[in-house]
Amino acid sequence: MEYVKLGYTGLEVSRLCLGMMSYGDPEWRSWVLGEEDARPFIERALELGINYFDTADIYSRGASEEVTGRLLGEMARRDEVVVATKVYFPHSDRPNRGGLGRKHILDSVRDSLRRLDLEYIDLYQIHRWDYGTPIEETMEALHDCVRAGYARYIGASSMYAYQFARAQHVADINGWTRFVSMQNHWNLLYREEEREMVPLCREEGIGLVPWSPLARGYLARPPAEREATERGETDDFSRRMYDFPEREAIQRAVGEVAGARGATRAQVALAWLLAREGVTAPIIGATKMNHLEEAVEAVDLDLDDEEIERLEAPYRPREIQGHS
Repeated sequence: MEYVKLGYTGLEVSRLCLGMMSYGDPEWRSWVLGEEDARPFIERALELGINYFDTADIYSRGASEEVTGRLLGEMARRDEVVVATKVYFPHSDRPNRGGLGRKHILDSVRDSLRRLDLEYIDLYQIHRWDYGTPIEETMEALHDCVRAGYARYIGASSMYAYQFARAQHVADINGWTRFVSMQNHWNLLYREEEREMVPLCREEGIGLVPWSPLARGYLARPPAEREATERGETDDFSRRMYDFPEREAIQRAVGEVAGARGATRAQVALAWLLAREGVTAPIIGATKMNHLEEAVEAVDLDLDDEEIERLEAPYRPREIQGHS
């Protein structure tokens, strides 16, 4: 495993981040693994050198944080792992149970610490942009989380580049804590982040931590098998996200490069993303052990310029997606 700094910080993370959305409460989503089924994945991830684990308070209605905290607490030294979680999505329709207002952030960070059974969170992230709360209120509340010792760093997730730039500006002019990372939607089937967000983050030294690097599994399978998993059969979000004319041509290109290299499709898709300038650690999900092990092998797969051009050629610009 390789380790890199998260953007312009001193925080060292593995080149892959294990997404913990797949572990928690199967009643939340049928494809989610319960704690005992998740245990061997966390153990193997640590053996393979992964030290970066990402969850959110909304995953399995908090159970993902609980599983993350218990398993890492059993298997790893606290100072050797990086634990990230997120705040924004509501847990109910009651007032102040969602969004990025001061009350919800300060209540949620303490709730997350309790579920994770940690004294601090390494990277506390806003899951989406809150159009109903002044960004000044949000950034000050996040700064206070860092000052109070609840979090070491703060990060953001899918939003428009102008919003991210505005948030950083508000932090700068007030002397508050800046975001150090951007968890954005980026893969071979969705490259709209390359227009503005990626260049902005590269310029500002922000660590890029792309979510869905395999496009919910679409890049790991041939076009005819795009819904060949339990998640694929039930995931209407993926169909909306990746149903566009050039999709199959990109999937075929991935398959052709993988076949020539003797690699899996998933490894080629991950290798492409890992080779993009500024990418720190794509967030991978794994409910089968071979998927986890193959993902780690992708760290050492170097694609040449011709292969990269072949993978990128079919893509055409499309509408922005994944910000809601």
